[in-house]
Amino acid sequence: MRERIQSQVDSHIVIRNVGTFHALCARILRNESDSSVVGKDFVIFDSADQRLLIKQAMVDHNVDDARYKLHKIHSTISTAKNDLVNADNFSRDSYYHEIVGRIYERYQYLLHQNNALDFDDLLMNVVSLLQTNPVLSSKYQDIYQRILVDEFQDTNLAQYQLLRLLSGSNRDLFVVGDPDQSIYRWRGADYRNVERFRADYLDTVVIQLNKNYRSTQIILDAATAVISKNHVVNRVKLYSDFHEGEKIVLHEAYDEEDESHYIVKTISDYVANNQLDPGECAVMYRTNAQSRSIEEAFVRAGMPYRLLGATRFYARREIKDLLAYMRVIYNQYDNVSLGRIINVPARGIGSKTLNKLFEYSDTLDMHPVGVILELTEQGLESQHCNAIGQRGSRALISFGLLLRDWIALFEKGEVVSDILDSVVNDIDYENYIENNRNFGADQWENVEELKRVFVGFEDRDFGEILEGIALIADVDTLDNDVAGEGVPVLMTLHAAKGLEFPVVFLVGLNDGVLPHHRSFDEPEEMAEERRLFYVGLTRAKSKIHLSYSFRRWTSGFDSSSIASRFISDIPLDLLLSKSDYIDKSNVNISSKFNMRVKSNVYNDKVYQIELQFQSGQRVIHDHFGSGIVVESKLLGSDEMVIIAFDNFGIKRLVASKANLTLEDD
Repeated sequence: MRERIQSQVDSHIVIRNVGTFHALCARILRNESDSSVVGKDFVIFDSADQRLLIKQAMVDHNVDDARYKLHKIHSTISTAKNDLVNADNFSRDSYYHEIVGRIYERYQYLLHQNNALDFDDLLMNVVSLLQTNPVLSSKYQDIYQRILVDEFQDTNLAQYQLLRLLSGSNRDLFVVGDPDQSIYRWRGADYRNVERFRADYLDTVVIQLNKNYRSTQIILDAATAVISKNHVVNRVKLYSDFHEGEKIVLHEAYDEEDESHYIVKTISDYVANNQLDPGECAVMYRTNAQSRSIEEAFVRAGMPYRLLGATRFYARREIKDLLAYMRVIYNQYDNVSLGRIINVPARGIGSKTLNKLFEYSDTLDMHPVGVILELTEQGLESQHCNAIGQRGSRALISFGLLLRDWIALFEKGEVVSDILDSVVNDIDYENYIENNRNFGADQWENVEELKRVFVGFEDRDFGEILEGIALIADVDTLDNDVAGEGVPVLMTLHAAKGLEFPVVFLVGLNDGVLPHHRSFDEPEEMAEERRLFYVGLTRAKSKIHLSYSFRRWTSGFDSSSIASRFISDIPLDLLLSKSDYIDKSNVNISSKFNMRVKSNVYNDKVYQIELQFQSGQRVIHDHFGSGIVVESKLLGSDEMVIIAFDNFGIKRLVASKANLTLEDD
């Protein structure tokens, strides 16, 4: 965005104030460290680090992690912070919330011990700072006299309050947002901020952005029909200059594997017929777990693909290891990072020694790194050695010698890329990767890429670099030119926000998957699931394939399923009227295949045969007994019948060999 703005203004104007809410808040807290409750040299803990501290807080309070799930507690605390509720004001109106309140309080104490903030703290601390310091609030209102916010529908309450404080009496706010595209409720986003804005700023001028420059009119009409079931005030009616367009294909598969085969086969056909390039296709699904069968289908077909967002670069183990080293060098109070790397690679510092170190440091009111450095200077004659033990002290001294040298490089002002090189070389991390069976072949390439990242930050100080990486690491990103990769892209619908592709496959459209079963009894969550489907539809420029399966593996069981309730909201005249894609009588029931004569190409020959069996018929087999036909389809010059037998489960049989008879006969 900064680059796009810079390209449209005078080249002498330097664009500075462009960034995320979190980046802005981090900058304010560092600039105003004298007025803030945190020092200038704080570090930002990512989600994994936050969970480690919450886990420690649970241990400290003897909370049973089997009964109280860490991820749920983490989410509850994050939601409270997004709503500007601190640990002191957290409501403890139930036993569960009493437990969370204690953990919240301890978690904040541990963050303070580590001189760290989480992402929610960045927002909450700045809001508190501006609310309690009118002089400072006035200062930043003068700095930010005009404010533009993109993706406004994805802001939370803390971000909204921050905007109100920064705009102040200027009231010069320009927000761009679409409530129908708010899909991050689980991250704290609240689409109702759009309504709050209208109520708080009654003199607002509303500019309707109702022209879509991406999709055909058929796609927009389908998306509008789906989203219209959600109540939104003054919803925009979208139109496109790309009139009409191709109708939407709805495909019923037998199961996930059949659905995945359909995706790969369809893309192959498009490519073979020179209709498009593989990189113009995107496959989107509700949950990451759905990618497994799709990936396997691509592998079996020998077709390359790109998986987006499964493991982000900064979440990879080797990257987190080396960043932890760098964070300890910069901030010696960072005990979470110290605990991660103190025995990586293994250097004889086990959990027993580490616990002794932490407990002993507490008794001295020192941070563990301070103890390690003193022990390193004083040697085995140090009083610290008596408390920790000879064996553990030797290992800590060995580590301390390395740490002392790295800190010296930092204090001398060495460039950060050279410090990283020293760390990697001194611990022989390449050898550690090569000899660790838990690593794969690409891990060293990731380390090399991290080195390139640090080289690109030569003109910034250590703290800014770590802050920038922490802010980037928590955001799902994808280059706009993803189609340029030349291969199909697989991604969740949440990761697809803001992207566009000529052809989109929306798959796994079964009730319980999309909408997710957790939303069935929660109207707000069901509304967000509908928005998620809407976002998926509007990622497509010209072609959409919707698919669901007759059977689906969910919660450990393979069972029959029905198509997503959202599909039935699409007008039938927008769907491709081929009977082998859709039965217009009821899209929620397995297709009846009204057209019984089908053509198939097999071994360069065209076969046209009449199918003998259809879904719903009861049949008898000599060995398997009675069963019901689930589906019948062409197999070369023959017919394959998928049957659910009463006593033998699902079987796939070739009609000419199976000697099947209708049960009614």
